[in-house]
Parts: sequence; C-alpha cells; structure tokens
Amino acid sequence: MKIRRIVPNLKTADPAKAREFYGAFLGLDVVMDQGWIVTFASDAKMRPQVSFMSEGGSGTPVPDLSIEVEDVDEAYASARSAGLDIVYHLAREPWGVRRFFVRDPFGAIVNILTHE
Repeated sequence: MKIRRIVPNLKTADPAKAREFYGAFLGLDVVMDQGWIVTFASDAKMRPQVSFMSEGGSGTPVPDLSIEVEDVDEAYASARSAGLDIVYHLAREPWGVRRFFVRDPFGAIVNILTHE
C-alpha cells in the first residue's frame, strides 16, 4: 500500500475560528470549507509522517501537531506580536531543531519548528 497523505483531524465546535491561526498566522490556504469542516493546505511538497511520543522532548508536553516552517524566528516573532499563547519559548534542541510551542484557538499545542 502506498500512502498519499496523512491528515490530522482536530475536533472543534467552531471550525471557522481556525482561519486566523492556521490561515493568517501560519499562511496556509483554505482548500475546502463545508462549514462543519475547514481544510487548510500548502502547495509545498511534503512526505507523510506520523509520530508517537511519550513526551515532547526537553521536558515539554507532547504537542498535538508539529509544523515545520522555513523561518522559525519569523514565526516566533509573529506569534509574540499577535499575543498568541506561547507554551514553550524558542529553543535550540540537541537533536538538531529550533522550535517553540504555541497554543491554537482550540487549546491544541502546536510545535513550530525548523531543522538546522
């Protein structure tokens, strides 16, 4: 079997609230909106991945979602200026990533990272 994509589905009572965080903050495009579901996507080429974790690393909680960005410093500055709830501040990790955790409007912890 060949996997084409992996799509996380996050439960919320108000999918439209995702537009500001996932659309405006993260720059993802709305590719489907049925009212009860809003799907965001990027035209970047990606490989499907799924991770199973007992902890988030460096003593952090397990994030609900990880999103790799081109410029983590820019994302961090944008999150701070938008007053988003930063759960774990920007850090260089021993396994070769720079990352921070931010809480989305629904309470999910999102790991924003870049590989070095």
